[in-house]
Amino acid sequence: MKFTILVLFLLALGARSTPVEPRYSLVSDANGNLHLVNPNPYTVIDAELEPFFNAETDIVFRLFTRSNPNDGQVLFWNDRGSVHNSNFNPAHPTRFTIHGWNGDGTSDLNSNTRGNYFAIGDFNAISVDWGAGAQTINYISARNRVDSVGDIVSRMINTLVTASGASRNSISIIGHSLGAHAAGNAGKYQGGQIHTIVGLDPAGPLFSLGQSDILTPNDAQYVEAISSNAGTLGFDQPLGQATFFPNGGSSQPGCGIDLTGSCAHSRSHEMFAESISSPVGFRSTRCASHSEVVGGGCTSSGPDAMMGGEPSNHGRGVNGVYRLNTNSNAPFAQG
Repeated sequence: MKFTILVLFLLALGARSTPVEPRYSLVSDANGNLHLVNPNPYTVIDAELEPFFNAETDIVFRLFTRSNPNDGQVLFWNDRGSVHNSNFNPAHPTRFTIHGWNGDGTSDLNSNTRGNYFAIGDFNAISVDWGAGAQTINYISARNRVDSVGDIVSRMINTLVTASGASRNSISIIGHSLGAHAAGNAGKYQGGQIHTIVGLDPAGPLFSLGQSDILTPNDAQYVEAISSNAGTLGFDQPLGQATFFPNGGSSQPGCGIDLTGSCAHSRSHEMFAESISSPVGFRSTRCASHSEVVGGGCTSSGPDAMMGGEPSNHGRGVNGVYRLNTNSNAPFAQG
């Protein structure tokens, strides 16, 4: 019912002969819920409606391991003791997950991803909860915080390294939507030293190539992007050293009409989580060009590669654009 009211409101705006300002758009949050937002970056927002966000104090890092798979231990980026007194093990791979707009530590990205990691081995799974900055009706404010979130994630990485001797070669960051760009910024602050960054349908609204805080191929030793709703809620250009376009990358089977793209947008993190422990994997064809993928085709141009997975495609010569088909429902992988 709420969705119908929003659509009717948008249609009413479009039907008027005189332009209405500000114009509003439907944007999906980290859990696929729809919100009516004003995407005009010049709109003045009432400060009383916008909660103050201090990335240094408001971001919460929670560590999960096989010893505590459900109850996270809080780590502090400015407290080495919090690392010493936790289950963090520098001998195990570390995987950060960063949610998107209106998400928090309970976002499905976190639980689904770490559950699949624990199914195959011992990992330090750290969820980055920036809900204090992401849970706002003002998408613009949340979008503009990806740099500061990345900065604090980078500081947390530094603390892990200095407190435990953990290697940056064992650290990967996985981010969805706005979280993908936050992951990229963490990589920038690390000078591209992090092993792998995976951007899951990096957010498209208010991002463009060349911006200082957008995900780029140089943000880690290996950067992979998975585009599942490119051109709507997701960014419409390849952003990784390798970018995968399941089912063409703009819409996804099993999502029905999906007018706003919320289902397809969420599908990226669902497929990635599955890829971690999938017995068959998401085999993909390397295509000749991105424009070919956009046009619905794919001429094989090099070796196939597996989308996502653990370990990542780091060091395997995987680069360029890839296309693959998936099932309409989980399990999505076709091998």
